[in-house]
Amino acid sequence: MSGINTEWVIEQLEDFLKATTVTYMPSPPSSIGFHSYKTASPEDEIVKKAQVVEQILDRIVPGWRTSIKKKDRQKWSIHYEASVRAKESLLRADEIRKNLGDDAPELSAAKFHPWIWSGAQSLWRSGHYRSAVEDAAKKLNAETQNKLGRRDLSETKLFQEAYSDKPAVPGKSRLRRAKNDGSDTFKSMQRGAMALAEGIYAGIRNPFNHEDPKDIDEQIALEYLAALSVLARWVDESEVEVA
Repeated sequence: MSGINTEWVIEQLEDFLKATTVTYMPSPPSSIGFHSYKTASPEDEIVKKAQVVEQILDRIVPGWRTSIKKKDRQKWSIHYEASVRAKESLLRADEIRKNLGDDAPELSAAKFHPWIWSGAQSLWRSGHYRSAVEDAAKKLNAETQNKLGRRDLSETKLFQEAYSDKPAVPGKSRLRRAKNDGSDTFKSMQRGAMALAEGIYAGIRNPFNHEDPKDIDEQIALEYLAALSVLARWVDESEVEVA
């Protein structure tokens, strides 16, 4: 996986798996139903290791917190199974790509524009993909307002004003992706940014307010974040034109 120190990650996973391996503790004599499981390492040590392992699992096994069923009386069973999955995924990554014929480049949400990933990451890691996209869109809107110094408009109307090719006037600053020389290239770049923003907020963000509030597929959410990241980079790199 892109950007991952595979050797180090596998080492952390193996250490965690060793620490959370359980031993069956039968019920005391003359009793039934009081059996338990004892981990190889003390609880305090496991908690420390979990702080790192959870971040690894969020990257390699998205949705692990909700997709894996906890085993009875085994506190760390979800972490354990997710760690097994993560380790196997890394060890056999090349084999899987080769035999499934999938050598396409991977897209890492963590490498999206900081505005987008900072807005989405908390909810994304807990498997709330729709809400993650919504928060990323809100974050982009807020950062654009900050850059322009405007609070009177938001979302679609904000970007229509921001990337208008009309000159800036008092109270209406503009964003310029290129020098305003009146050329077709300048107008095209402005129109492209405006059109992308309109598509994102009209086609992605606004429907969330009216559709059944069920979650969306992870892949679809990732593609939505990618679109938001493109727009975020354009906004971040644009110059502000004031009257």
